[in-house]
Amino acid sequence: MTKPFTFLADAADVTSARALGERARAAEDLGITTFVLPDHLVAQPAPVPYLATVAALTERLRISAFVHNNDLRHPAVLAQELATLDVLSQGRLDVAIGAGWNEPEYAAIGLTFDPIGVRQARLAEAVQVLKGCFAPGPFSFAGQHYTITGYDAQPKPVQQPHPPFFIGGGGRTTLELAAREAQTVGLAPRILRAGRLDARSLTWAATEEKIGWVREAAGARFDDLTFNVYPSSWPVTVTDDLHGEVARAAAALRERTGVELTADEVIDSPHLFIGSTERIVEKLLELRERLGISSVLVGDLDQLGPVVERLAGT
Repeated sequence: MTKPFTFLADAADVTSARALGERARAAEDLGITTFVLPDHLVAQPAPVPYLATVAALTERLRISAFVHNNDLRHPAVLAQELATLDVLSQGRLDVAIGAGWNEPEYAAIGLTFDPIGVRQARLAEAVQVLKGCFAPGPFSFAGQHYTITGYDAQPKPVQQPHPPFFIGGGGRTTLELAAREAQTVGLAPRILRAGRLDARSLTWAATEEKIGWVREAAGARFDDLTFNVYPSSWPVTVTDDLHGEVARAAAALRERTGVELTADEVIDSPHLFIGSTERIVEKLLELRERLGISSVLVGDLDQLGPVVERLAGT
């Protein structure tokens, strides 16, 4: 069954609650489903107070990080913050979490950047701790990274047994975890050691492979999953000079990664949004029809607002 489009937007550049409320309400009126914010130690607001402000100043928008870095907080602490958001928003929270990838942030605060396998294992345990905290009554958990003993987390979220989970990643292990535990699977480009982008993971073929991993791990859950993509590695560009902009994007990727993508690979990439409004509309319809992707992060709406207006709710 074809899922209706859902769109995510953000406004990380705002500097006041009034400005954030204006942007969020405009997005809500346009048809945006969820207002989000990345979770990074860079020049941006912290996600939890930002999302609480959005919830207080809107009526329908869902709220979510995009996505919480599991390594920055103990999952029981994060669970209390997220459950509070769900209570205050009257059930409009999505729980979005990943294994962490931006190594320079770890170095800046003296946090060990463990190998990806360790970070993925810690994420898998954190998901169990979060769900245990959200469930009624006390629970215990004994893992390699977290130990919980008879803990009855408070408050409990409005959405039971838990708010919807969004788990994103570019590698097989994280995507298989999402297949088993999440309601939305974020299809991300793969980040190599030292933050280097795997440019081939941007392609349509790589995205098909990722969805295949999810299908295999999800089993009977697969048809109920929602797939999300987001622009990456090149700014969203609404232009009539499709081939000129594609050539510039391909050259920038080649310089950055050493990988040469063809023009068709750039044009077809689920993570590169280049072309006229009409062409991007057609691309999203094709992504949904052929790959089942119906959730899209569109950023700050400056470029893709008309696309959202055309497709929201359809």
